[in-house]
Formats: sequence, structure tokens, C-alpha cells
Amino acid sequence: MRDQAERLRELVNSQNQKGNPHKARIIAVTSGKGGVGKTNLSVNLSICLSKMGQNVTLIDTDLGLANIDLMLGIIPQYHLGHVFSGEQELADVIMDGPAGVKIIAGGSGLQVLADLSSWQLDSCINRLITLEENNDFIIFDTGAGISNKVVRFLLAAEEIIVVTIPEPTSIADAYGVIKIISKDNPNAKIYVAVNMVRNDEEGEQVVERLQMVAEKFLHFPLEPLGYIQYDSNVPKAVKQQQPFSLTHPNSKASQSIKQMAQYLLALPQHPSRGLTSFFHKLFSR
Repeated sequence: MRDQAERLRELVNSQNQKGNPHKARIIAVTSGKGGVGKTNLSVNLSICLSKMGQNVTLIDTDLGLANIDLMLGIIPQYHLGHVFSGEQELADVIMDGPAGVKIIAGGSGLQVLADLSSWQLDSCINRLITLEENNDFIIFDTGAGISNKVVRFLLAAEEIIVVTIPEPTSIADAYGVIKIISKDNPNAKIYVAVNMVRNDEEGEQVVERLQMVAEKFLHFPLEPLGYIQYDSNVPKAVKQQQPFSLTHPNSKASQSIKQMAQYLLALPQHPSRGLTSFFHKLFSR
């Protein structure tokens, strides 16, 4: 791992010296517990950003329960691990998703990458950098909880969306995730998205509660991303293996996701260090 870290630092410096002005925004989507709609948000937010003219690649890094492909009704032949092992080229693992979104299945990518030699790592990272050239957003749908694999992604990301629902256990678990990020990735920008609310007031109460405890005990600011009201069209779309933002574009949930995408685009540009820096942070820990 020491050789990998040293080689990644060299890659970061090399990319910085090239002065490439285009660096995709890298956003990790996570949650303190499962079942809160994290992957649904990742998929539909990616679609809305794409429909707004952004080039988006969505990468499923929930290595234990990867389900973006199930949600979209597609069957990946290859995943990111095949790129890292040298079995396939990057272009071979990128799938065409809905509304122009590109999809990459994570598979066993993290485990494979951790075992690579320095020259193999060099080759893989240089291939992955081409994603940055063609994308405005690269969105990682991480696993839920605070396992080591999930935390490593969160500590490498510059922008993080924490998804919760208005239930005490979910809010407490979301705070647990925020606490870890605030300690070991203090420069990250954390957005809070509240799913399955009965009304906007309920969503506001959840965000205000998290903001209050984060400010009081962690001295860490949180950014409210928005609220998604419970919508019966969402489970219908899941059963159909279709994104609800496409099957029911005028539904409450779709309008909420659209507002989140607009909010992200309207924010002042958050400085991105790019994919090379992201992978350096990911595998130097």
C-alpha cells in the first residue's frame, strides 16, 4: 500500500502540472442505514442532471448489495473490477443508461484495486482519468452504514449527499455518518436529503435537527439539499424497474429530485481536485 500511495501522489502531481482545467464534480451518495431510498435518489438525480445538459456517469460502489442494474432492468456483463484486473477496457464496462446517463457496475472493483502493483495501478488510474474528460458529474452510489469500504469512499469524496428519512433511528445513523466525515474529511461539503416526508415542514425539521447537533457537537456545517415527499408512484416505478423521474415526471417525487439537481447546479462552483486526487485519497488510507 505504501508503494501505491507514493505512485498515486506522483500521478496527482503529474495531472496538476498538466493544468487540465476540466475536473468533473465527484459526489458520493450515502446513508446511515439501508432502505431510505439512497440508490433511487442516485439514479433519478443523475437522470435529472443529464436532462439539464450535464454529462453524468453513475458508478455503483455498493459492493455488497449493488442494485443500480436491478433498478434499471439492465444486466452488466462487466464491472469496474474487470478494468482493474486488465481483463477489459474502460469502454467495455460503461453501459448506456436512461436519459443519456452512463452506468458502471462496481462489482469487486475495490478489492481488486487494493491488490494491484504500482505499474498496474498507474495503468488503471490513467484509464479512469478519461472519465473526467467526458463528464461534468461522476456520482458514486456507495453502500449504507459505516463499514470500512463505505467510509473510505466518503473520506475521499469532496461532495457527499447523506440520505435519511424522518425516523429517529435513520436520523441517528445519518448523524453517525456525518460525525465520521467531519472528523476525517473536514473539507468535504455535506448535503442532507430527507426522503419519504409527509410534507416539507417534516423535512425541514429533520434537517434543522441535524444541522443543530452537527454545529453544536461537531462544529461542522450541513447544507440542506431538499426533501422528497412520499409518493406512491415511486414503488410502482421500482417494481417496473424504471426510474420514477421518467415514468412519472410530474409526480411530487420527480419534482423534488429536479429541484435538487437545479440546486446543485446553482451552487457556486465547488473546487474539484479531480479523479486522480480522489483515488489517491481512497487508496492511501
